[in-house]
Amino acid sequence: MDFKKRMETLRKAIHEHDYRYYVLADPQITDFEYDALMRELQELEQQHPELITPDSPTQRVAGRPTKEFETVRHRYPMLSLSNTYNEQDFRAFDQRVRNALNAAYSYVAELKIDGLAISLIYENGLLVQGVTRGDGVQGDDITNNIRTIRSIPLTIRPVEGVPSDFEVRGEVYLPRANFEKINAERAEQGDPLYMNPRNVAAGTLKIQDPALVAKRGLQMFCYTLLSDHPEAFGDGQWAHLQTLKKMGFVVNPHVRHFNAIEEVMAFVDEWAERRNSLAYDIDGVVVKVNRLDQQKILGHTAKSPRWAIAFKFKALREETRINAITWQVGRTGAITPVAELEPVLLAGTTVSRATLHNMDEIRRKDIRINDYVFIEKGGDIIPKVVAVLPEKRDSKSKPTMAPVICPSCSTALVQTEGEAALRCPNPRCPEQIKRRLEHFAGRGAMDINGLGSALIDVLVEKGAIVDVSDLYDLKMDDLTGLERMGDKSAARVLEGLEASKRKEAYRLLFALGIPFIGITASKIILQTLGSIDALWQAEPEQLLEIDGLGEKMVDSITAYWKDSTHQRIYRRLKDAGLNTKAQAPDTDKNKVLAGKHFVLTGTLPGMSRAEATHLIEERGGRVVSSVSKKTDYVLAGEKPGSKLDKAEKLGIRVLNKEQFLEIIGDK
Repeated sequence: MDFKKRMETLRKAIHEHDYRYYVLADPQITDFEYDALMRELQELEQQHPELITPDSPTQRVAGRPTKEFETVRHRYPMLSLSNTYNEQDFRAFDQRVRNALNAAYSYVAELKIDGLAISLIYENGLLVQGVTRGDGVQGDDITNNIRTIRSIPLTIRPVEGVPSDFEVRGEVYLPRANFEKINAERAEQGDPLYMNPRNVAAGTLKIQDPALVAKRGLQMFCYTLLSDHPEAFGDGQWAHLQTLKKMGFVVNPHVRHFNAIEEVMAFVDEWAERRNSLAYDIDGVVVKVNRLDQQKILGHTAKSPRWAIAFKFKALREETRINAITWQVGRTGAITPVAELEPVLLAGTTVSRATLHNMDEIRRKDIRINDYVFIEKGGDIIPKVVAVLPEKRDSKSKPTMAPVICPSCSTALVQTEGEAALRCPNPRCPEQIKRRLEHFAGRGAMDINGLGSALIDVLVEKGAIVDVSDLYDLKMDDLTGLERMGDKSAARVLEGLEASKRKEAYRLLFALGIPFIGITASKIILQTLGSIDALWQAEPEQLLEIDGLGEKMVDSITAYWKDSTHQRIYRRLKDAGLNTKAQAPDTDKNKVLAGKHFVLTGTLPGMSRAEATHLIEERGGRVVSSVSKKTDYVLAGEKPGSKLDKAEKLGIRVLNKEQFLEIIGDK
């Protein structure tokens, strides 16, 4: 047998069947027959590894787990789209297009997939890189994860006259059926359910093991072709979409080409009604001027193209009934009411719970058990009760009463004057302990790999952990005896705990969970005082001198450290080897902003707030939240708000992005 020729034949056959299945939706063989081809190729590659090619379908899950994703700068910025929610604004957009072009034009309308924008780079017809949108200027290199998505071709189908080096953009999404399957598995394991498919897709792309990504079944619709010579792919968006399909990319089948705005509006109205009939989530319709030369005339702002707009659907509303009202305990002891609903399908997912915020909200809307209510998803994400239907209420219905004891530990609840929340004052309350541990181990804090909510629940319920400092006493034997915890999982948790000891000190300060002290305040404190020990030794008057800390925050720090339990926990964490000192300043860096205080406001074109904050702090400056006489600069972007007005009144210098980059010497 000519093994090389047979392997080439198998690769071509599998690519062809992928094309027919994902692009044409016209499979020619059964799953069993497809798997047989794949198995034969795998066996031949095992026997002849020197003949494996990068575009082999067996190499989709070939990357090893990685510790972090490299940041990549986009060759072409990934701009966001302007949004509209009503016909009036959309017609105003159309009028601006008409005035600017003064010529005949047409639109391409595409369903707005509720997923994540991804960039795919092809060289010589081969997929070489996949990058997240990030902040639009740069994103994460997730190539190994992207290769696991079977609807993304590893090698393109040749199209005459089309360049082999180009960039494709599209939306990665999780089909609803896959989402429901994942949640069903989590329910069986006692894990909290995911909120919606988009969140799962986002989290999946950040998983550092491609083998786990492959199991989720992500898909991708492609909608943009980019190159230095885009006209080679066609004269407009409609032609580009046809070229994408010819090359083997999956394009949404419901895209349409219209000559009149009335046709576009009818298309929008149609899919606002039909969106739940799809196997995936959409949250609107994207409308683009078709021809490339007209797109060039219209141009773009710093943030978005002037030749495209996203018509967003209004949040879906459904009627259901409240079967019960339960009360959750947070890490600070705050008691939050939750409506347990008659399950109802809303925006593509089954909703059975909705937050009621607090007793004030319940009283204001007069929400009662057995009430019929309307629920919406805020921003199509978080379910909330928006209205009660009193005409359907039972005559024997009674107003909801606030609980008097903690649902977790039966301690009498308290309510501080001026606060809406009821609180459990017992620091040993099991639910508070669980939530504090979740906060401590979370990504924004100590980011402890393998220590999820399910494991935390088990450890607390078995009495293995009472507070966060107990985590660092855990041994292999403490973990391997737990249900669904093998040697590898236990080792991963212990490695995560060890790695957390090397995290920046501001993360530990934030992880302690001091009320009102978030990430930004923690950074400011460590930059100013140098260590967490120095914070405990500082007088309140000294802390109030730190720009960015107010009386409420200082009072919270003082009250926290007065508690002997908190002192004991901190000392145990320090003894366990956790880092409590700020990093020494890098003397090689240009400290042109040393001692300068910045306030950020508005949206900076092509730069996220996190990036701007990093540039300021890297050069010795400090970012604070509010404008005062101590502020040196206000860095203002689009839609700056009241902070800009206050800065102008106080005579504080206001910088745009270009002026800021000039000051720091970063062109």
